[in-house]
Amino acid sequence: MDAAGYGRGRVAIVAGSEGGNDGRPEKRGSVGFAFVMGAVAGAALGAPWGVAAIVVAAAVGACVVAAADLVARDRQRPGEIPALWSRILGSVAVAAPLGWALGKVTGAGPVVVAAAAGLVAGALAIRPHKVLLGPVVGVAVGVALWAVWADAPGAVAAALAVLCFRTLSALIFRQPQVDLLAERVGPEALPFVVPVVTHGSHVGTGYVRELAERIGGAYTADAADVGIVGSLDELAGPGFDPAAVDPLVREFYEHTTRFTLDIVPEWRLWVRPGYLLYRSTVARPLGQANVPMNQRETQRGVRSRIDTISAAGDGVVSTRGWIRSFADTDEPIYVGIYTTYRHEDRGYVSVGFPLPHASFTATLAPGPRADGGLSLDSTGDTDHPGHYLTYVDAENGELTSLAVHGFAERLEVYVRDGQLRAEHAFRVFGLPFLVLHYRMSRKSAQG
Repeated sequence: MDAAGYGRGRVAIVAGSEGGNDGRPEKRGSVGFAFVMGAVAGAALGAPWGVAAIVVAAAVGACVVAAADLVARDRQRPGEIPALWSRILGSVAVAAPLGWALGKVTGAGPVVVAAAAGLVAGALAIRPHKVLLGPVVGVAVGVALWAVWADAPGAVAAALAVLCFRTLSALIFRQPQVDLLAERVGPEALPFVVPVVTHGSHVGTGYVRELAERIGGAYTADAADVGIVGSLDELAGPGFDPAAVDPLVREFYEHTTRFTLDIVPEWRLWVRPGYLLYRSTVARPLGQANVPMNQRETQRGVRSRIDTISAAGDGVVSTRGWIRSFADTDEPIYVGIYTTYRHEDRGYVSVGFPLPHASFTATLAPGPRADGGLSLDSTGDTDHPGHYLTYVDAENGELTSLAVHGFAERLEVYVRDGQLRAEHAFRVFGLPFLVLHYRMSRKSAQG
């Protein structure tokens, strides 16, 4: 799994030679889905005016949405997502029947329906600024609509709220949240992506063992005296000299299993409610990215270990899985596959977090600290650092990868007063939301 020695092709968007925009089955399927979606939206919009209006509106909606999808797909270049205007139209088509259903079931008026539509549209946008903007736009649209049409149908209220929100947010937030980086390419085209996936619905602490069985190789559980990188020298490059790093910091990276970890999470208040919902509905069932909520949870203790895979018989480690879990129950906190690669005389760290049929990769650039510490940053003066969400085709292993611009992290590892420490800070669209404070100590057997 180490990516050292590969080049990198992120400067230009790449696409596979098969199944792209000329793939007729995909295009027909997309247009057919758009046709049905438009028909349902039209029917919802025409429902208050009787059967004839429903039939006419459904026919018009089907033709408009299908034609828009066809035009957008024809103009779509390889590796691009469909045009913004077509995505907005699709969102409006989805909102209309949902608004109709909400109004029909609850009897809510245009203000409530528009506010609910704006709230949902903002939440789905994920970006905190859009999450706040959604309900504001929804309420404004609902009030304005009520002033001129007090009994406006729910389908109209929801569609108009989503249309205004999507249009306004596109004008305000011009930087894309994600970019389609590559579509249906071989793993060799994206060496900065760590394409490790789980084929089930759970990752868990046994992931590396399952991976070894799947790909072949000798599995070692809780390997002795190994690190998350083979050698810190693999990260050498302009602006970073591994020889200048404090020996204790180097030892931690090259012999991570010699150390125990204490973690103190510092969450921003604004993100806690959303994280609690994510944790209970996603992280714990998935067995991945289950960060402690507070210091009380970390008092349970954190177990840190590295499981490895090597080619049968040669003993050379090819895969390093750093697994952190709660010491009392072995409930997973993080399961990450750590790799390094070099490009144009620079070294990078790529960490892959397996997901069902996909992976989330953080590629980090190393940098020095004045005190002899090491920083790893997902931003930098090259286009390599960043975060990538990648779908892996189970049949042929081809990758479709998104660059996730809104997420950023910076890890600082240093020694202060003889104590090895780390600060791992995370931001989403420029807003800090979490800092993990670490203290690392040698295990007693190593003392």
